[in-house]
Amino acid sequence: MYQVFVGDKPIVLTDKVELEQGFKNYLLDTVNIGKVIRELNKTDLREVRLIHHKKEKLLKKFLKRLPNVIAGGGKVYNDNGKVLFIYRNDKWDLPKGKIEGNESIERTALREVMEETGVGGLEIVKPLETTYHIFKRNGRHKIKITYWFEMRTSFSGHLVAQENEGITRVEWLNGSQMHEALDNSYANIRMLI
Repeated sequence: MYQVFVGDKPIVLTDKVELEQGFKNYLLDTVNIGKVIRELNKTDLREVRLIHHKKEKLLKKFLKRLPNVIAGGGKVYNDNGKVLFIYRNDKWDLPKGKIEGNESIERTALREVMEETGVGGLEIVKPLETTYHIFKRNGRHKIKITYWFEMRTSFSGHLVAQENEGITRVEWLNGSQMHEALDNSYANIRMLI
């Protein structure tokens, strides 16, 4: 099962059909994705489920429905166990950004964290869950596929928000600050934390 977020509401990709209660079922092969996005944005539906009988083909079939944007990002811990957060578009988020040229997704994640926050000395510890969300640019819906990595750093220098990317704050947050920030964040970030 996969979740693709439209705002904070998921499109659930599944091979199981269940009785509709607060959600709608559609067949993945025939669904109108634009209609699904409108329903999630304009109704009180909690989620939409797209069904395909072959579990192993769910994601591949869905990703063919919209242009894909590939991104890499980091959940970065410092030596004090705090996690690096950015504040962009009036929400708390983790640093991430689009792949450039033929760089590896790991290189993308390291570069984007450094560019958006000013933090150096980053080391990838392990890959985390990949997230999916739908956004609209220039009148077209696209799906952002973000490959996340847990990172560590001993960096203790000055944090620098990449203002030309709309980032207004960069902060190291402890456990309680992080949980408070997640109240004003995105569903896919809450999943990672």
